[in-house]
Amino acid sequence: MTKDHVDFVIEQWHDERPDIDPSPMAVIGRLVRLNAIISNELQQVFSQYELNLGEFDVLATLLRSGKPYALMPNNLFKSLMLSSGAMTNRIDRLESKNLVQRRPDSADRRSIIVSLTPEGLDLINIVISHHVNKGSELLSGLSKDEQETIAGLLKKLLLQHSQN
Repeated sequence: MTKDHVDFVIEQWHDERPDIDPSPMAVIGRLVRLNAIISNELQQVFSQYELNLGEFDVLATLLRSGKPYALMPNNLFKSLMLSSGAMTNRIDRLESKNLVQRRPDSADRRSIIVSLTPEGLDLINIVISHHVNKGSELLSGLSKDEQETIAGLLKKLLLQHSQN
C-alpha cells in the first residue's frame, strides 16, 4: 500500500523517540486529516446554496424531525449539542433568509416553535440529496462492507467517549 503523510510522521517518531509507541497517531492523525478534507468538501456543497454547516444542521434537523418540520428551540439545540446563544444566531440567520420561521406554540404561548418555511423545505430537500451524494463520492474508495466496518468502529469509539 502507498504511504501517506501520517506514515511519514510515525516513522519520524520511531526514529526520534523509539521509547514511545506512536501507533495511536496513525488513527488520530488520519481522522484529523480526513475531518479537514471532508469538512471542506461538504462546505463546498453548502456554499452552493449560501449555507454553512451550522445552518445546514438546523435545516436538516427540522427535516428529519418529520412533519410538520418544527421543533422548539431547546429541542433543536439539544439535538445539535449547541448553546442556546449559538442556536439563536443560527435561527436568526435562517429566518433572515426566509428558510425558517418562529411562531408561538399553540400549547404554550410563552414558547415558540421553529419550523421550516416552504422555501426552507424545498431547499433542504435539494441540499440533503447533494450532501448524501458527496458523502458517497468521498467514501467511494471503500466497499460497502468496509464502510460498515469503519462506521461500527467509529461508533464504538464515540460511545466510549460519549457524555450522554
